[in-house]
Amino acid sequence: MRTYRRRDFFNLICISVAVTCAAFSTLAQGLPEASQPEALGFSSERLQRLTGAFQADVDKGAIPGAVVLIARNGKVAYLKAIGFQDREKQVPMKTGSIFRIMSMTKPIVSVAAMMLVEEGKLQLLDPVSVYLPEFKDLQVGVEKANPATGNPELSLEPARREMTVQDLLRHTSGLTYGTMGKSLVKQTYNDAKLFDQSQTLAEVVSKLSKLPLAYQPGTTWDYGMSADVLGRIVEVVSGVSLDQFIADRIVKPIGLVDTGFYVTEEKLERLAEPQIDTATGKRPPMWGVSKRPNLILGGLGLVSTASDYARFAQMMLNGGELNGVRVLSPRTVAFMTSDHLPPGIAFSPVTQKGFYAQALAPSPEDGQGFGLGFAVRNEAGRNPLPGSPGEFYWVGAYGTAFWVDPKEKLIAVLMLQLPPTPIAAHYRSLLRSLVYQALMD
Repeated sequence: MRTYRRRDFFNLICISVAVTCAAFSTLAQGLPEASQPEALGFSSERLQRLTGAFQADVDKGAIPGAVVLIARNGKVAYLKAIGFQDREKQVPMKTGSIFRIMSMTKPIVSVAAMMLVEEGKLQLLDPVSVYLPEFKDLQVGVEKANPATGNPELSLEPARREMTVQDLLRHTSGLTYGTMGKSLVKQTYNDAKLFDQSQTLAEVVSKLSKLPLAYQPGTTWDYGMSADVLGRIVEVVSGVSLDQFIADRIVKPIGLVDTGFYVTEEKLERLAEPQIDTATGKRPPMWGVSKRPNLILGGLGLVSTASDYARFAQMMLNGGELNGVRVLSPRTVAFMTSDHLPPGIAFSPVTQKGFYAQALAPSPEDGQGFGLGFAVRNEAGRNPLPGSPGEFYWVGAYGTAFWVDPKEKLIAVLMLQLPPTPIAAHYRSLLRSLVYQALMD
């Protein structure tokens, strides 16, 4: 029997650790890739239509570039970097380019909240004021015409019921976005400067508690700052900052190596940038991510890569587990991705004709609803975009998008970096059509 010296044991340990770390690093870079798309039911020839369509728009200057990832049965069928990460500097797009994902932060924060629900520390039926007492006596803003002048004036009426945690998750809280649409309530949001990155999430939520609601809680689906209040609840209940909770409980356990609320210095060279706006001759302003901001919001602010977000989506598709790490139970994932909007719910104007209405609206007319942090599809038809009942999805204001189709065991992630503009709807639609036309089995 061989006798090992202390140095031998030390070397063996080092080798073991190195092999383990290397294996984890490889795993964490993304989902495993299929040998060829046909192994997952896709036509390689038809997938080239997708590459060609995006490349054509890069060539004509419509977009700087994009990263597209398609996975099925837990493996990547298609992962392409097209165009430029930075057109002006002629930096090619890479599959590992990092993007500001904006509202695709909301699904991750919603998962964080549901983890606390599973631990018995948070309840969906509780009024928000249980966790944030300043939300106890909110009022609703109502516009009424002044009898003398005919001009609209803002009057206040008591909320008929308190908003609940469930309302925050499904956007029926009465909270809104001041930047989307025009009204006297929205003007109060804009005047409060809620997106000033020098303040903290606690300060923003405190400001929100003093502003009028746009709607009576539970009556209207309105896209707004519900997820930001939810993020503050995660902080209060967990006792740690929102970014720390997400890093410790979601990002690190499932191997999201490039996902966070800012880009570290050594990774800044991979940050995708929008191209110069020909109308102004300048780059459009973007959310600052070059250093950790004071303001860590629940509704926007994360950066990520296509491969990282696909891992998050695969965890949800797997029923809350990825590579032996369980984040949520299968029942919780099924609950989150069910339609939580009650019959007769009203929809705000921004839903019906605004920026997020382009085939995304969680309305019966589009065959869609909204779960807990995700929009969900209820019908195969009614919608101009292809998809399957049971799918869940969301998008970001700078052009990013993803969807998960459990029926097809399919995930698609689109990473673009555009200013907030309706043109992003064109690329979401384009991707949907070209993904499903390439699926052959």
